[in-house]
Amino acid sequence: MTLLDGKVALVTGASKGIGRGIALKFAMEGAHVAFTYLSSVEKGQALEKELQGFGGKAKGYRSNAADFKAAEELINQVVADFGTLDVLVNNAGITRDNLLLRMSEEMWDEVIDTNLKSVFNTVKASTRTFMKQKSGSIINITSVVGLKGNAGQANYAASKAGIVGFTKSVALELGSRNIRSNAIAPGFIETGMTEKLDENTVQSWRDAIPLKRGGKPEDIANCAVFLASDLSLYITGQVLQVDGGMLT
Repeated sequence: MTLLDGKVALVTGASKGIGRGIALKFAMEGAHVAFTYLSSVEKGQALEKELQGFGGKAKGYRSNAADFKAAEELINQVVADFGTLDVLVNNAGITRDNLLLRMSEEMWDEVIDTNLKSVFNTVKASTRTFMKQKSGSIINITSVVGLKGNAGQANYAASKAGIVGFTKSVALELGSRNIRSNAIAPGFIETGMTEKLDENTVQSWRDAIPLKRGGKPEDIANCAVFLASDLSLYITGQVLQVDGGMLT
């Protein structure tokens, strides 16, 4: 038996990077996977087909989780299509980096809405389903930047720090209903975004990490599987750093 056999999971922002890694790992572990994407229909369709290849049900939804009404409609549709919802992974996120003096209000609002408000939207929309079945695992993807800050990323750091506070508050509110709320704080994870950086920059990041390498999306996905599975039934309100020792 696989770790997530028969569970229904929703992963937001799963068309690439960490979200894609989580969706694939969930499917490998026997979950039925719903996921969202925003821009590329082609990538969404390709991922849907790939997930179905593991034998479970899979469906992609083009949805903007930063829109409250759209998030409500998304959750309702997932429950209608899959029959229930057991695991919610809030992964969708963006960066709009700039020094504070050059950061526009639009850059601030866009990051806060996409990274933080979206988490409120989907968790609020899912809560009734979780409460009705008296179970559920909420997994929010934050960042080590939300724990330590980073120059040029005031908006991103604030959004990710907000996720930490929100995660812990939800754990306190919903724990009595057997609903768990945890967060994962990735460090330097090598994805398509980091491939755009020059090799010297990437190597300097690696050298500063105790394990002397960047993480892979699979490293985050493995942690997500643990938090989604029955192996973590007595864990809630926690932030698990998956960073190779970067923030120690």
